[in-house]
Amino acid sequence: MRAVILVGGFGTRLRPLTLGLPKQMLPVVGVTMLERVVAKLASHGVDDVVLSLGYRPDVFTSAFPDGTCAGARLHYAVEPEPLDTAGAIRFAALDAGIDERFIAVNGDVLTDLDVSDLCARHERFGGAATIALTPVDDPSRYGVVPLRDDGRVKAFIEKPAPGTAPSHWINAGTYVLEPSVLDLVEPGRKVSIEREVFPVLVERGELFGVHSDAYWIDAGTPDAYLQATLDLLSGVRGEFEHGIHDTARVDPSAEVVRSVVGRGAVVGAHASVVDSIVMDGVRVGAGSVLEQAMVGTGSVIGEGCKLRDHTVIGADVDVLAGTDLSAGRLPPPEQWPAT
Repeated sequence: MRAVILVGGFGTRLRPLTLGLPKQMLPVVGVTMLERVVAKLASHGVDDVVLSLGYRPDVFTSAFPDGTCAGARLHYAVEPEPLDTAGAIRFAALDAGIDERFIAVNGDVLTDLDVSDLCARHERFGGAATIALTPVDDPSRYGVVPLRDDGRVKAFIEKPAPGTAPSHWINAGTYVLEPSVLDLVEPGRKVSIEREVFPVLVERGELFGVHSDAYWIDAGTPDAYLQATLDLLSGVRGEFEHGIHDTARVDPSAEVVRSVVGRGAVVGAHASVVDSIVMDGVRVGAGSVLEQAMVGTGSVIGEGCKLRDHTVIGADVDVLAGTDLSAGRLPPPEQWPAT
């Protein structure tokens, strides 16, 4: 089985961490988001992965110079311009010569979905496409997917107003697709699979869904990215993973609790790092407090700083001593380049 992974977005919701780095190349406890996605697919027999690239394709090609990732072969399909979800899937599939059933996934979704079962259900349904569904408390930010008793999708309701959703089961961002689905995508323009392709398949009775209670998180926002990390550190998702790299230096008087301290990072005397991500090469000054903070590679946190409540510091930023931020961003949004 082959798979197309959508990794072409600008990652704007995760800025400033993604000002120079695609979000799928952000580390999740020392392993890039992309490697975690590919490894899960590979565990279900996917050995050939097509990356649908747009923003900074050079980062991906440099990271995997031998053309493999987590045991799977890579094919790079670089969009000439953003084509939205369906357009990107079509472009990547044709670029890689896919002419049979394949899997498509959103590259910022971390999940323990049983992909093998999804494929088997698709085979039994006999439709053109089968999508994985996951339950959420608030479905208003997602595509809501009510099903008929035979598994056919009744409707595909993209981002319904709060309180109006007919179901709490949403599109989980993993699809099994027949190549005929690509014929529904008009070439050369932006086409959304959720808003344009899936509704056509619903009308034809060819779109099916499968409920899954497996672990699932859309890691495309700072809050969710941090949560995905904490879930690994706390054992919510499988076995506990260790967050402090062997080459990191943590002062004996410092406190590090349920946090990542990356390669070569330094945590100074009497500093406190709790529920936070400190990436490679970061220096945390003496007496600084990080609580639910994310600090990009190579940044320096001055002494006595307080960074709390999902504050995000980009790469190679010098944070002045005594800085106090709650839900802050450095550099601030007004300094971000336009996309």
